[in-house]
Amino acid sequence: MTEPCTATRDTDYAVVVPTLGRPGLRVCLHALAETTGPRPVRVVLVDDRPEPAGPSLTADVPLSLRPRTLVVPGGGRGPAAARNLGWRAAGDVPWVVFLDDDVVPGATWGDDLTLDLAAATGRTAGITARIEVPRPTDRRPTDWERSTAGLATTRWITADMAYRRVALAAVGGFDERFRRGFREDADLALRMVDAGWTLTGGRRTTTRPVRPAGRWISVRLQAGNADDVLMTRLHGRRWWRRAEAHRGRLPAHLAMTAAAVTALGCVLLGRHRPAGACAAAWLAGTTEFALARILPGPHTRDEVLTMAVTSVLVPPAATWHWLRGRLAHRRARAYTPLEPFESAPRPSPVVREPLRS
Repeated sequence: MTEPCTATRDTDYAVVVPTLGRPGLRVCLHALAETTGPRPVRVVLVDDRPEPAGPSLTADVPLSLRPRTLVVPGGGRGPAAARNLGWRAAGDVPWVVFLDDDVVPGATWGDDLTLDLAAATGRTAGITARIEVPRPTDRRPTDWERSTAGLATTRWITADMAYRRVALAAVGGFDERFRRGFREDADLALRMVDAGWTLTGGRRTTTRPVRPAGRWISVRLQAGNADDVLMTRLHGRRWWRRAEAHRGRLPAHLAMTAAAVTALGCVLLGRHRPAGACAAAWLAGTTEFALARILPGPHTRDEVLTMAVTSVLVPPAATWHWLRGRLAHRRARAYTPLEPFESAPRPSPVVREPLRS
C-alpha cells in the first residue's frame, strides 16, 4: 500500500518508471533511494510486460521507497502508453519525473532536481537531466556503444525528464502511436513548445549504461524509420531540425536498396550492362557504409565481421520499415498547435538558457 499523495510544495515531484523488469531496475531504484535531497512524493512503476511473470516488481524496490511506491500494469503497449498511465496514477503533484528503468541517478540527484524545479519559470514545461554514457577506457567503442553514447546529446530525452503535470494535461501527454522507445520524447517536446511552453536543461546528472546487445541490434533498430514517418506526418519535413534530432542515413539506404533491386531486375531481364552499373553502385555504397562504421571501432575480428554483414542488411531493413511506416501512418494528420494553457501561470517573456553548475 502506498502513502497518500500530500504534495503541497512547488518542488514536490513523483517519479514514473516504465519497465520490462530488466535487472537494471533494482540498480535504478536503489540509486534513487540513496541520493541526497527530498524524496519523491510517489514512485509509480508501470509493469509493461505483456504477460507479467516471475517475482513481483516490488522485490526490486528498496525498503525506504516501498511505502510510497505504486505498481500499475501497462499491458505491453509501449513506453509512451506506460508513461501516460504512470503520470495519471501519480496523484496531484506539481512535477512528474520520468526515468528509464536502466538509468542510475547521481549521488546528489535529489538536491540537484530540487534546484532545477525551484528555478523553473511559470512557462517552463520540462527540464531535462545531463545524461552521461560511460565509454570503454581500454579500447575504441563499438558501433553499438557509439550509438548509445549519442543519447548524451539527444535533446529532451525521457531517460530522465521532469515535466510539469499541468503541461502534460494541457497537451494530452505522450502520443501512444509511438509504440517503441523512439521519437515519442521529441514529439511531446515539439507539442509543448507549440502550446506556448518552454523546455530547459537542468543541472542533475544521470548515468545511462550501455545495455548488452546482440549482433543484429543495428538491423532491429531500423524499425525507428517507421516512427520517423509518423513524425513527418505530425510535424512536417523539418521536424528533425526543430527537435535537434539526428537525421540518419535513410536517403542513402533507400538509394542503395533501389540499386540492388534494380540490378537484380536487370539480371532477370538479361540486361547485363545496366545490371553491372547498378551492382557497382550498390557495392560502392555498401563499402562506404561499412567503412564508416568499422574505422572508428575497435577493429576486432568480431566487430569487423558484424559491421560487414549488417551493413548489407541495414539498408533494406531501413527501406522496409520506412515503407511500412508510410502505409501504417498514411492517415495521420498534421498536428494542430493548441492555444497556450489558460490555467497555467502567466508565462515570462524571457526563455531561460539551460542551467549550468
